[in-house]
Amino acid sequence: MERLVPPYALIRRHDGLELLRGRVETYERLADLPRVEDEGGELLALVPYRQLLERGDECHDDATPLRALIVERRETIRIDELPSGDARIRDGGFDVDDDTYARQVKTVLDEEIGTGEGSNFVLRRTFVGHCEDAAATAFAAFRNLLVQERNAYWTFLVHTGDAIMVGATPERHVSLESGVCTMNPISGTLRRPPSSVTREELLAFLNDPKERDELAMVVDEELKMLAEVGDQGGVIDGPYLKEMANLAHTEYYIRAHTTMDAREILRATMFAPTATGSPIRNAFRVIRRHEVSGRGYYGGVAALIGRDERGNQTMDAPLMLRVAYLDPADGSVRVPVGATLVRGSDPYGEVLETHAKAAGVLKAFGVTDQTEAPAAASSRWAEDPEIRAALASRNDRLSPAWAAYHAPGELAAPELAGRSVLIIDNEDAFTSMLAVQLRSLGLAVTRLPYDAVTGTDGYDLVVLGPGPGDPRDPRNTKMLAGRAFARQLLDERRPTLGICLGHQLICAELGLELHRRPTPNQGAQIPVGLFGRTEALGYYNSYAVLAPSAPGDWELAHDGPELAALRGPHYTGLQFHPESVLTRDGLAILRRELVRLLPQ
Repeated sequence: MERLVPPYALIRRHDGLELLRGRVETYERLADLPRVEDEGGELLALVPYRQLLERGDECHDDATPLRALIVERRETIRIDELPSGDARIRDGGFDVDDDTYARQVKTVLDEEIGTGEGSNFVLRRTFVGHCEDAAATAFAAFRNLLVQERNAYWTFLVHTGDAIMVGATPERHVSLESGVCTMNPISGTLRRPPSSVTREELLAFLNDPKERDELAMVVDEELKMLAEVGDQGGVIDGPYLKEMANLAHTEYYIRAHTTMDAREILRATMFAPTATGSPIRNAFRVIRRHEVSGRGYYGGVAALIGRDERGNQTMDAPLMLRVAYLDPADGSVRVPVGATLVRGSDPYGEVLETHAKAAGVLKAFGVTDQTEAPAAASSRWAEDPEIRAALASRNDRLSPAWAAYHAPGELAAPELAGRSVLIIDNEDAFTSMLAVQLRSLGLAVTRLPYDAVTGTDGYDLVVLGPGPGDPRDPRNTKMLAGRAFARQLLDERRPTLGICLGHQLICAELGLELHRRPTPNQGAQIPVGLFGRTEALGYYNSYAVLAPSAPGDWELAHDGPELAALRGPHYTGLQFHPESVLTRDGLAILRRELVRLLPQ
């Protein structure tokens, strides 16, 4: 094979290895990406993390450009046609040492998750080294990845002329085919080669509550995204075991019908919670607070956009994870990786997770991590009956409401059909999932950010939604606005449903005491007696309302000394999330409460 002149992209997506050649252009916004697919063409977009700025979200602006390779020629090649050579990195090491990273993890657990800023966050660090010839090194590493890595979603090498990226990403971020949008949340990490573990060790991983709940949290977050992309929301399929050479993950697929253009989908789904955290918009703020520099393309996406033989728009967009970035000008090599931090995370356990995630890429460059377990012969645990049964049993805990599409009005109660509801969004897109479920129950839904609500007149019901932060903070404008809404709705005796933060704001205006929980309930499922029924409820809270000792004009459901819910004459407060996959019978709980609040 002749020496390739950039720009070009080499991609193994399925069985074949594709070579794409063309020209590279730079754009400001996703909407500016040319519609070459309308003329039978295709493009490969490289979307950096800083693209969040076009949507008004927070991040370090490192000036990494939004680029697209406009494909002018495509061919299939064989691996043995690729240039051979050695891939070597010298003077390599993490930019943040293990002890410092462990301290950073502890800070995020205490100061962010512990104070209600979210349920999980991804904190990055970067392995940095140098090579002699960036292009030759990248080709050699690419060949190694093609041979060594298994079960990657894309294995690729992209050379734009002034930047080279080579990697084996495990995760499809989003795809579009025949009007169906698919996301692939992956979380929970077995930090050893799956071929080196026993069945008992793998079952222990699958039954580990921390690993199990970590995946459920990102499923919730991507269901929020797909509720924005399609008005019937997403449907989950899984879980599955994803075995790679140096580690294994658990994963789901979530699908939603959509009429959105691929560029709109990319904008709506910036970026995966598996690379950022939850709730997503606040995760961007947390990352900006705790990471000192920009992320480049780490956590962004590569998106191949075209059309199929029937003329339907297609997109295949993996996450930019497990990727090495080489600079042809100075020979630097950077491999950013991150660990997902959740309640119960062990700081040094998360250190090991970053080593495990970097190992596959670094091995392709001749770097052997001393923390890495040796790889053994390949295995197929995903086909093992006991492993499949353990995976399937996870769904016994989850809401079946997200296992099927529900069209607007499909599950309508006569008392609810045609009634109007205003959802006040307090910066958590759980409200998009709520909107899907309320529409399925027959309600006409309006959803607005808290700072865009000018009044609540004309609605049969108002939902005070969830959101991050300390509900007791008198300096927080969102909390002040939320308490004002709660006070007004109570005074007007307007039917009101408060969820999580909304519940806390209602209770604060009723004079009940709020406190910070000693241990966060972020992403926890807890069985609670709820107004005569025992329910498995999904919680995402670091603050709670203490149960009052004096009687009042309400009915209470207790979770120990805290309130799980309360009912008043024209209001309901739910500390848990009925819309979450972690609330087993959440749709029925919503229906019962709304029928009570909106009698005929």
